[in-house]
Amino acid sequence: MDWDMLAYEAAPVGIVVTQHRVIRGCNDSFAAMMGYRKTELIGQSFRLLYDTTEEFDRVRDIGLAPLRADTAYSDERMLRRRDGRQIWCRFRAQTRTPEDPLAQLVMSIAVIHDGPSLSLSLRQRQVVGGLGRGLTSKEIARELGLSPRTVEDVRARLLKRFEVKNAAELLAHLTIG
Repeated sequence: MDWDMLAYEAAPVGIVVTQHRVIRGCNDSFAAMMGYRKTELIGQSFRLLYDTTEEFDRVRDIGLAPLRADTAYSDERMLRRRDGRQIWCRFRAQTRTPEDPLAQLVMSIAVIHDGPSLSLSLRQRQVVGGLGRGLTSKEIARELGLSPRTVEDVRARLLKRFEVKNAAELLAHLTIG
């Protein structure tokens, strides 16, 4: 028995290998999580899993500096399944080529929340993603090119929608669902 292959395929998280953001390999768990067959994912751009090109580019830009500096990066983000539903995921990446971080990237992706209540707009996903990375409203605003007041408004609407008191409760709600 090939124990390494068994570990890879049966891992309780999705595992993906990309080359310049094109999927070169993935395990069965990742394919099932996203609603595809493995053969449908191999050779596809990771863009397939995002609602917009803007969001796809933004998450790339956020992770590049940490990958160059530490060879690793993690965050929480929304991905889109084949059926169009969004899932909230914990994303971890390790580059094997720090001089060109996206040339060879190994990622693990675990579902945090999977359900219909997470139909969030792009702006809401951006703000929640920043909160999930521990950023303040000012830092999120700077990253997105918005005013801190705009970020605070989005945050306030999310707190009201999910009937929570603060960002920590919001993230806990989204995580536990």
